[in-house]
Amino acid sequence: MSLDFSTLLLVATLICTLLGGMLLYFGGQEKIPALYWWGAAYLIGAATVAQWQVLGSFLPDIAVLSLASAGFIACGMMWNAARVFHGHKPNWPGLVLGAIAWIAAVISLPPESSSVRMTLGAGIVAIYAALTANELFAERRKAVMRRWPAMLVPLLHGAVLMLPIVLAELLPTQGNTYTSNIWVLIFAIELVLYAIGTVFVVFMLVSERTVRAHKTAAALDPLTGLFNRRGFSEATARMIEREAAAGRPVTVMIFDLDHFKSINDRFGHPAGDEVIKLFAAIVSGSLRMSDLCGRIGGEEFAALLPCSIDEAMTAAERVRETFEGCGLEVDGAPIATTVSIGVAGGPANVELDVLLAAADTALYQAKRGGRNRVVATVEQPLSLEQGRRRAAQRHEPVQQVIVRNAMSIGA
Repeated sequence: MSLDFSTLLLVATLICTLLGGMLLYFGGQEKIPALYWWGAAYLIGAATVAQWQVLGSFLPDIAVLSLASAGFIACGMMWNAARVFHGHKPNWPGLVLGAIAWIAAVISLPPESSSVRMTLGAGIVAIYAALTANELFAERRKAVMRRWPAMLVPLLHGAVLMLPIVLAELLPTQGNTYTSNIWVLIFAIELVLYAIGTVFVVFMLVSERTVRAHKTAAALDPLTGLFNRRGFSEATARMIEREAAAGRPVTVMIFDLDHFKSINDRFGHPAGDEVIKLFAAIVSGSLRMSDLCGRIGGEEFAALLPCSIDEAMTAAERVRETFEGCGLEVDGAPIATTVSIGVAGGPANVELDVLLAAADTALYQAKRGGRNRVVATVEQPLSLEQGRRRAAQRHEPVQQVIVRNAMSIGA
């Protein structure tokens, strides 16, 4: 059974039109600018193929070839869509450079140089395909194995275009027409597969970004932008595992804003929210980029530092002093901004629950001692396994045993 080239191009045109309209529709629904670029590229590409088929019998060859430059603009739009999707600005010169090079070749080359024009056109498309793959690779190099289709599809497209040119010297001169027809059919089939494959890649990227955005939103506190309790727990678990592998100690701090209820009662909840946001900014600015901090309760914050307890005490005191001296006022009335801080340190591979229990006990002592101070547990708390064994011996809850031990070493 033979394949008709015109039929394949018609199918490719219809598919590109349908997919382009679908991408534009979803771009409007999801407010994703890159989908507009991809959708417009598909529609321009479909129009280019259609005009080649329809106008080829009516217009001079030079006019038809010049109008085909729109197809290279479509290729440039595919590349720019990948750039826009990853937050980069469109490359306007690069968008039209391929089309300009094609028009210049059409005007300057003699009509019998069709093979040269074919080579140039294939090279331009292959370059755009390589640029698109490179854009996707540059943004996703941290997880290449999971996202390889995003790079493979444009690379295969460029390879199909360039392969007959690369192999031209190896093909026998006789039968050239037959060989050319075979490559034309292969390219037409590949064009259909490329159109479908690219849309698959586009929706894979959009879906992945949406899932990642939802995961990020689920792990962050909307008021402060810091980790919430869940996000803090997940991030600290990874840090403790990493620091344990390196044999480095970690330290936990728990912050509790003093007399926060009275601030809400006196100045209102909007003022209370401002105090919380101010403290979150102070904590973020006072700690290192490698430290983790989060809001784990209404006015309660926590931080995990990959350092010794002495270094953490210095950082905690810096936070306390900065917050106390911030000079916050509401309607000309000053707000007393102080914080009590509990600090607990431990060696490599110490359980997070153990550190949090010890830091919470130290925080209780800071509150009981007059507030606006830093209290630390200076010895290693019980490990969680030790706590389980001790609890089994005393027939008490594990957390109660751990807390009692932390109180004894923090007193």
